[in-house]
Amino acid sequence: MILTVTMNPSVDISYPLDNFFINQVNRCQETKKTAGGKGLNVTRVIHQMKRPVVATGLLGGALGTFIEEQLESQKIVHHFSKIEGDTRNCIAVLHDGGKQTEILEAGPTVSKDELDQFEAIFTEEGKNAKVVTISGSLPKGAPSSYYVNLLEDLKETDTRVILDTSGQSLKDVLNSEVKPFAIKPNLEELEGLTGTKIELDEKQLTTVLSNSLFEGVELILVSLGKDGAFVKDGKDFYRVRIPIINVVNPVGSGDSTVAGLAITLSEEASIEDILKTAMTLGMLNTMENQTGFVNTTNFKEYFDQVEVLKVDL
Repeated sequence: MILTVTMNPSVDISYPLDNFFINQVNRCQETKKTAGGKGLNVTRVIHQMKRPVVATGLLGGALGTFIEEQLESQKIVHHFSKIEGDTRNCIAVLHDGGKQTEILEAGPTVSKDELDQFEAIFTEEGKNAKVVTISGSLPKGAPSSYYVNLLEDLKETDTRVILDTSGQSLKDVLNSEVKPFAIKPNLEELEGLTGTKIELDEKQLTTVLSNSLFEGVELILVSLGKDGAFVKDGKDFYRVRIPIINVVNPVGSGDSTVAGLAITLSEEASIEDILKTAMTLGMLNTMENQTGFVNTTNFKEYFDQVEVLKVDL
């Protein structure tokens, strides 16, 4: 079983408009509302790939109920912790031929008691999982070091944790004594962690990922968008190349990549299959309108086109 964690979920609302007029009434004919947040995108893709998955995190109010009901309608197992505050909305206005304007609510402020209550659920579910994915931002009220607590809760287990976050939360984890099995920064996030301007250069990336900051993290996948990925696996480094594809909606592709990592790590696949699966699911997500959605019938076609090349040191 794979456990996915979303600490600050949302109801994602998309408003497609031909034109977006400021300071005027804009009427939308078709609205889409989705159980959102990075971890729930991961959840959906794992479920679409027909692997066992349980979603957890914090939910509150009517919007929290909406998320639970949508997951149940999709037959996705979940075990969320309830909070007093209301789960947030995140609004995307899709307009003027490809532009996207977003309004993201900060979300509720959670108490220490609510965090402790969630941690008990997390520990109970996490010890039964082969892989845990922890994705996205923390809610207000949670200390930036909270993900360190979650890792400590699983340190006596064999559970592998994939952490996909950024900023101070990621820095706190990397500077702690407990480390996730895998992380998935992009170049911008890597620059923020190291304070170094980073180019798409294999020699520089090898040096950066060999920094003591990343000691103890077994797998680091640096996503490079259309250029694929650069990966550190133990002491080995890999360049992953992907084919040219028709990108429809790139939002959620990183979460789909995490889903691929989780699936293959739970099945103890080879590093080549791990990376090919992760990149394939990321690509398949970009080819769809829906966030956190893949057309599984296209999986083999694109899996076979991903190249995993070991970097000679």
